[in-house]
Amino acid sequence: MISANLQALQARIEQACDRADRPKGSVQLLAVSKTFDADAVRQAWSAGQRAFGENYVQEGVEKVQQLRAAGLTDIEWHCIGPLQSNKTRPVAEYFDWVHTVDRLKVAQRLSEQRPPELPPLQVCVQVNVDGGPNKSGVLPEQALGLAQAVAALPRLRLRGLMCIPEPAPDFASACAVFGRARALFEALNAQGLALDTLSMGMSDDLEAAIASGSTLVRVGSAIFGARHYPAQG
Repeated sequence: MISANLQALQARIEQACDRADRPKGSVQLLAVSKTFDADAVRQAWSAGQRAFGENYVQEGVEKVQQLRAAGLTDIEWHCIGPLQSNKTRPVAEYFDWVHTVDRLKVAQRLSEQRPPELPPLQVCVQVNVDGGPNKSGVLPEQALGLAQAVAALPRLRLRGLMCIPEPAPDFASACAVFGRARALFEALNAQGLALDTLSMGMSDDLEAAIASGSTLVRVGSAIFGARHYPAQG
């Protein structure tokens, strides 16, 4: 099932690229494997998927350890969940990317804790592009200052922006919000930041995100199926 779902999703991405007059291969798929076990990741890996996103640090670290021990050392691991400053060390030690930097303190800790033998940690600044009251992310007007500070830190490489806007009622509305992120991305590059990654779009809105310039879409349920969260006691 996972293999078939990946094929269907790649077809969706290619069709969205065609409609947006963008070249095939210009949008990367990040498989969001939170709440699914290492075997589900292995099945997706066997189908050719190599980049995986995890929201929960400890769960992600356990999967990284399990799969590396099993010989799957070519997986690119992305931390895409809210990141508290007391959780930065395992992220710095085990992940390849972090999409959710929204405070300089978090970036500084990631920089200090990144093991010197590893490549620089790839980083996106998370932007609250539509002002959602329950969303993480720096406000758009504060993005330049944070991005410049992050870009100056050792052991990190600033790659771009990430956003998770509130669900939009229709395609045009979604494009309008994603378009704000794209405009901010271009404005930051005009200030001398060499950004190449715009992480936006999920299962329900990836077509609008791709039409608006996304270079990486984060998709979970369309690959792995419905999630089952543990009951809260």
